[in-house]
Amino acid sequence: MTLFRRLRRLRGSQSGLLTIAAGLSVLAGINATVARRAERKHPPEGRFITVDGVRLHYTDQGTGQPVVLVHGNAVSGRDYDTSGVAEMLARTNRVIIIDRPGFGHSERPPRVWTAEQQAELLHKALASLQVQRPVIVGHSWGRLVALALAIGHPADTAGVVLLSGYYFPTLRLDVPLVAPVATPVLGDLLRYTVSPVLGWLLMPAFKRSLFAPARVPPRFKADYSAAMALRPSQIRATAEDGTLMVPSAQLLSKRYGELAMPVVIMAGHGDKIVSNRQAERLHAAIPGSVLHIVGGVGHMLHHIASWAVVTAVADVLRKSEEKVLATHQAKAR
Repeated sequence: MTLFRRLRRLRGSQSGLLTIAAGLSVLAGINATVARRAERKHPPEGRFITVDGVRLHYTDQGTGQPVVLVHGNAVSGRDYDTSGVAEMLARTNRVIIIDRPGFGHSERPPRVWTAEQQAELLHKALASLQVQRPVIVGHSWGRLVALALAIGHPADTAGVVLLSGYYFPTLRLDVPLVAPVATPVLGDLLRYTVSPVLGWLLMPAFKRSLFAPARVPPRFKADYSAAMALRPSQIRATAEDGTLMVPSAQLLSKRYGELAMPVVIMAGHGDKIVSNRQAERLHAAIPGSVLHIVGGVGHMLHHIASWAVVTAVADVLRKSEEKVLATHQAKAR
């Protein structure tokens, strides 16, 4: 009887495992189908450039002094179009938006994509596109890439505008939550099966937290594609960047004082994602920087206070030109 019971339990365990495996296979198939449909519904709107073997999607619009817009996590470069910032800047400037590796329609080959490595990739892409001394605008995770680009290539950077940024290492509860999704094997299993489902369930609350205390704008509701953001490929990019956020801030924070170009730091007073203390500390660390805490807005301040962002870019461009002129005059004496 004992042997018989053990065999029954073994068969029951095997049956349960097969059921779970079958369920995960079904989920993987559904998620793959949803991802393909999302990519067909939201095809690339720009062009592609291959840098160091990485195929990057970008848009290039307008003429004049160049401005490069670097997007954050869980979105793509299109976020700047949805906010209206790209359209307003393109009236007077050349505006370049590059989907960071793994986001939108850009590839993300398997490797560790730190902020510095992403910055180097963007720097080479900008050089290939003949973009000279742009103002770099970075939002959320993209502000680390913007800072890495400015610190690594100060002579090629006219100035920096930083939006809703995390600049100094702190304890963050979200890192342990995303770390498993960023690991090999386990992460692959999760992002093709369970993670997209959880993402769909949490998406409404996530959107509200991004914009609080303001409401989610109608244009964002209409344009933002949760299906694109929850593709297994982009979940991987989001999770990996989330895991690398603290160490990237740790490394970069040691060099903030080196920045001598015009820097504007902006933060939403009601930001639920990043404390305003981060922006205040960065302002103190960068001599001559300008700090704007915008009332009534949250993490996605470029959607709610678009004109303030555009004005900040114009101020940085003006100060950069004045600095270049002063340098030429000093050399002529």
